[in-house]
Formats: sequence, structure tokens, C-alpha cells
Amino acid sequence: MRAARLNATWIGLLASLTMPGGQTAAPAPDAPPSPALPANPTPALAAPTATSIPSPTMQIINSAKVTDTGGSDGVSPAIVRAEVMLDRVHASPGVIDGRDGGNFVHALEIYENAKGLKVTKGLDDNVWSSLLAESGGPVLMEYVLTDQDVEGPFFPNLPKDYGELAKLKTMGYRNPSQKIGAMFHMGEDLLATLNPGVDLSKAGTKILVAEVKRQPIHGTLKTIVVDKKKSQVLGYDREGHVLVAYPATIGSRELPSPSGTYKVKGVAYNPIYYYDPDKNFVQGGNNEKLRLPPGPNNPVGSVYIALTKPTYGLHGTPDPSKIDKNASHGCVRMTNWDANELAHLVKRGIVVRFKS
Repeated sequence: MRAARLNATWIGLLASLTMPGGQTAAPAPDAPPSPALPANPTPALAAPTATSIPSPTMQIINSAKVTDTGGSDGVSPAIVRAEVMLDRVHASPGVIDGRDGGNFVHALEIYENAKGLKVTKGLDDNVWSSLLAESGGPVLMEYVLTDQDVEGPFFPNLPKDYGELAKLKTMGYRNPSQKIGAMFHMGEDLLATLNPGVDLSKAGTKILVAEVKRQPIHGTLKTIVVDKKKSQVLGYDREGHVLVAYPATIGSRELPSPSGTYKVKGVAYNPIYYYDPDKNFVQGGNNEKLRLPPGPNNPVGSVYIALTKPTYGLHGTPDPSKIDKNASHGCVRMTNWDANELAHLVKRGIVVRFKS
């Protein structure tokens, strides 16, 4: 899959960005950036710890064949391997979970189209061989948790009510599992399956994680297409080649996403969420304006890309496992790591087209 060089010369941080539901987002200059969202969209991960005897689970998944679709707890070794390889080449499956779902099938389809392969809506020898050639190598690695990885504060009982959330100073991760999952683009269930009985709260603990360092992007992002039918956000270069593709939740019946063509207005990292019930939806019994603090569990996640269409944008999410499985308030919701990568590729004025 062809892709684009990061345009690092411009990141548009507006003093105030309009958000869905009459909300506005502003960067939080005094808040620390989310550990899952480094400035570089393809960060170098910590090197795997050398070990004389790799774990059986790591060996099974790293050597999985296209036919190895069965597995314990519903996790397919072949699908885990394929999801990591797709993630590396920017055909994101969203959360890596080892399961045969819609986001995985759409990522395969986008990759197959980009490579000129027959679209099969599943794994076959051709797409498997192509992925191995482009993005092969171990997909799981051993990783030793650092002090920073397990450092809180954590919020295991984050309220759902906006009025209660507004009382907090930050909306950090619920627990180390959520934080580590985001670092390696993994679902918490898969993380637990790969590390049964392991205490993820202790620095120095050795765990198995996905090796998801994404490949460099070669080219320049020219156009973004929000495909409502396929629940995908696709980024194209000026020749019309797909550079990046991400699964997304796009609006709802009650609050549909817009139609037409708009442009990127700016980007806010670690945004504050301003809730205004007079301008769109009412959450619970909250009838007053509220300021919700920044953090990865903020309603728009860790990144917000504002559009010239007032009150609409592309952004992250506090619950990546529900991408394309629930509804949004009209905006386009992606995983925090996918939204972060896209935010580093856009610049003011890039065209965003909503495709029905």
C-alpha cells in the first residue's frame, strides 16, 4: 500500500475548535500528553527483551499459516498475525483482537484493492503472501513493563455522567490494561489471553504484545474520504492511491454525519471537551454547559481534527473496541492511535469528502 511522508512543518492547533453537539475543543496546554499518543505517529517501540526460550503462544502466532484460523478463547492465530501486518502497512483493523469481524474484513478488502488482488472478504493465499512480503516478521514480541507504563493515576470507576466527569482534572486510563492495549493497538481481551494471570501493574513484568511499529509513509496526503457505507476513513495521495485507511463510527440515525465536501480547519491534541446541551444532544440530566477535562477517556479521545463544517470533526474515542459497533453524535470516531496518525498527516485546507 502506498503512503505519504509526514508533513511535520504544520500542526494546526486552534485556540478553540468547534465540536459535535455544540461542544468546543481546545488544546490542554497544562495537561501532559497521552502516553499512547507520541509526537511521532510511528514511534520506535522499546526493544523486545531477549529470551532463550520464546513462549509457545508467541511461537504459534508468529509462525501461523493462513489456515490457522482456530484457536483458544475464539482467538485465531492467523487473524492476529494478519491484523498486525495490516496495521503495519496502514490498513488499520482498528483494535487487534484476533477475531474475524467487520473491521478486519474491510481492512483486508482495502489492502487487496490497493494491491490489485482479488477481493475475497477473507484470508487467502494471495493476500497472505503479499502481507508476508511487505510486512512479515514476528508479530508478537516480549516487552518489559516500565515505570512509566504502569504509572497512573488510573480511574477504574470513571462515571458515565458528564456532570460527574466535569469534576475531574483529567480523564486518564481506567487501568494499566487499557493503557498498554492502546500502546500496542490491542484489545484488552487479547492482551489478557496472551498474558494469563499476569499482573500488568508491576514494572519489570515481561508480557507478550503486538509488534505494531508502522512502516514509514511515503507520499503526501491530499484528500480524505469518509465512506459511510463501509465505515472507513481513507486517505489518498494526489495520484489517487490509498495511503492510510481506518475503521470508523460515522454518525447515527438520530444525528447523522454530514454529506458533501469540507476542509480540515485545524487539529487539537489532548483536547478539552465543552458540552453545550442547547446546541445538539442532551446527556442524561445535564442541562448546563460543562467542561470535560482532557485525557484518553475524554468523549473525543486524545485527538480532534476540526472541519469547516461547524460542529463536525474526526476524532479519537475512549472505547476503541466499539468502533463501527455503536453510534456517534454525528462526527467520525476512530481509535486514538489511528486518529493520532491521521492528525499528523493532515494540514489546514485538506479536502474531506463524505461518501454515502
